This record gives sequence, structure tokens and C-alpha cells, in this order.
Amino acid sequence: MASLAQDLGVQERARRHITLRLLPFLFLLYIIAFLDRVNVGFAGLEMSRDLGFTDRIFGLGAGIFFIGYFIFEIPGALIVERWSARKWIARILITWGIVTIAIAAVHTPRQFYVARFVLGLAEAGFFPGMVVYLTHWFCREDRAKAVAMFMAAIPMSNIIGSPFAGWILGARWFGQAGWRWLFVVEGIPAVLFGFVTLVYLTDWPAQAKWLPEDEREWITAELQREKDATNAKLSCTVWEALRRREVLLLTAVYFLAITGLYGFIVWFPTIVKRATGLPNLAVTLLSALPYLLGLVAMLWNGWHSDRSGERRWHTAIPLFLGGTCLGLALLTGNHLPLAFLFMIVVGACTTIFMPAFWALPTELLTDSAAAASIGMINSVGNLGGFVGPFGIGYLQTLTHSFVPGLVLLLVGMVLSGAVVLALPRSHRLAQG
Repeated sequence: MASLAQDLGVQERARRHITLRLLPFLFLLYIIAFLDRVNVGFAGLEMSRDLGFTDRIFGLGAGIFFIGYFIFEIPGALIVERWSARKWIARILITWGIVTIAIAAVHTPRQFYVARFVLGLAEAGFFPGMVVYLTHWFCREDRAKAVAMFMAAIPMSNIIGSPFAGWILGARWFGQAGWRWLFVVEGIPAVLFGFVTLVYLTDWPAQAKWLPEDEREWITAELQREKDATNAKLSCTVWEALRRREVLLLTAVYFLAITGLYGFIVWFPTIVKRATGLPNLAVTLLSALPYLLGLVAMLWNGWHSDRSGERRWHTAIPLFLGGTCLGLALLTGNHLPLAFLFMIVVGACTTIFMPAFWALPTELLTDSAAAASIGMINSVGNLGGFVGPFGIGYLQTLTHSFVPGLVLLLVGMVLSGAVVLALPRSHRLAQG
């Protein structure tokens, strides 16, 4: 009994030390990443008018980020698994910070397209690399909670970034418009934290001098045991993993869901602005409300998914709810306060599903096969980040209404939830 109690004590201490050491820092990095990725949505409140961009041009520029992002996702995830997460993540931070600052200098649509494309190239590999990195430190039973705490940076970045963007947009320093300063101010932290990452992060538990020896030995052995158990049930090469039905379904789920996520994030401030006519600061404050709700709900969903061991419904229900509320918002469009309340729920649902979803591929495969699968799911899935923003901008220019574009997002979210339910019923996909 004494030995068992001692083992449990080591486990709890190791979990606590790893969580406190890694998750706050990774959370901060993802806030910086997401601010740099979506600040174009806030900049668009003034940028399009200053540069004479149509909604189609702006939507294409916002979405073309994900074409560049698509190219290097799988190699980036493999580099984290086979080389060094610390060095690769630092490289990504420094290069994307520099490119973000450079976007402040654009004047033409072509410059805007090139800058956004290069930003996608620079950031490619960051998110799947982070998910792979978490599998180096967190056991299966803790993984959805860890992903939830890390991905809470998505709603938090909007909560922080919305009022900050509203304030910056009202500035005009040294004769330059506020939207240009928004890119400069939000690009600098990425460069600085790139260098901090080189010093702060550790690639593997066995290298962690900040962990006591007994805790280091326990987490290393536990992760190896889980890896051996999964490999005993399902062992396959990288290319075999990429062709598996479950991986292809997960890729389809993410593509459809991300169409809704980025379509909403990029265009919601503009939709609110045009519907209300409010000043930019008020618009950005209102735009933060969906993410306040999403932050709480995402953390709860990740916790409950780990506690119950269920993944499919914890992924599907938020997507179905988001699609339903988007439909209700369209039906009640003439009653602006009610429609806005529904849109708050829609925005929250675009992130609530993520912790349970990203626990699925890490339960399916291990090592390089898992890293490549996560890279493919994220790279192909994030092409939805092109479809959503561009689709809304194109349809708005064509029809002079946001309704067709929002219907596109609704269909994506509902279909995404339906495809999740086509996955094996067992939460352990490797057993399905």
C-alpha cells in the first residue's frame, strides 16, 4: 500500500510540474500566433476602405494565408517528432513575426496576397507541432484537458485582441493609419518569444532537468508503455496512416469545421460593423463576446471528454449546435439583438469542439505516423480557412448580402458534425 501511495504521489507531482511548466508558456505562444493569424479581420474594418479593396479582394487575401500554410504542415509536424520541437517552434515564431510586421507596408491587392501567403508559409507546422509536442509530455488520459488548456488561447486571443485592436485602429502615429500599426505591434512579440522559446522549452521528458528524477522516470516510462500498447494493436507506416479511413474522415471533419471557424472570425467584426454602424472600439468589444463564452465551454468540454473517455459526441454536439444557432440567427435577422445572441453561440461553438477532436488522432497512432496524420488533418483541414473567408467575401460581392456566405458556414458546421459520427463508436479508435 505504501508503495502504491508513493507511486501515485510521483504521478500527481509529475503531472502538476509538467502542466505548470509547459501549458502557460504554450498558451501564451498560441495567443501570439492566433493574434497574428486573425488580426486581419480587425484590420479589415479600416484597411479595405483605405486601400480600396472590395470584399472579394479582402476575403481572398485573408484566406490565401491557408494556401501557404497547407504546403509545410506535414513536414513541420514530422520535424517536431524527429528533430527538435524547441528549435522548430522558435524558427516559426521569429519568421512569422517578421512577416506580420511587413504586412503593415502593403498598398496593393497583389502585395496583400503575397504577404498573407508568405505568412502562411512562415507559420506552417506550428499548431500540429504543438499537438505532437503535447503527446511527448501528457498521458492519454490527460491529453484532451491539456489540448483544451492550450487551445483556450483561441478564444482568449480574441478576448484580448478585440479591444486592443479597437484601440490601435483609432491611433494614427507618425502619420500612419492604425491598421498598419496593428500588424507591427502584434508582430513584435512573436520575434521576441521565438528567442525565449529556444531557452525555455525542453524537447523530451528525459532531457528535463527541471523535473525531479523520479518524476522524469515515471512520465518517460508511462508514455513508452502507452506507445507500446498502441503499436501492439496497430502498427503502420506514415503512408499507411495517411490512407486510413479514420484519418481521412478526421481530415474532412476539420476542413468543414474550419470553414466555419475562420469564416466567422474574419468576417464577424465587419458584419457587426455594417449591421450596427457602431464605432470600431464598440464593434471590437462586441466581437469578443462569443469568445468569452467559448473559453469557458471549451475548457469544460475538454475536461468532460477526458472524464467520460468519449470523443465523438463531444466533437459533434458543438458543431451541430453552432450550425443550428447560425440558422436561427439568419431567420431572426430582422431582430438584431436576438440574432446577435445566436451569433455569440455560433462563435463559441467554432472552438468548443477542438479539445475532444484533437484527442482522436493521438489515440489512433503513435510516433511519426501520428505526427504525419496530425499534419495532414491540420493542413488539408485548414484549407477550409481559405474557403470560409473567401467564400463569404466572394458571395457578398456577388449578391451584396452576407446571407449566402453564412449559409455556407452553416452547411460546413452541420456536415462536420455528421462526419464525426461516421468514426468508430469506441473512443479508442485503435480498437475500432
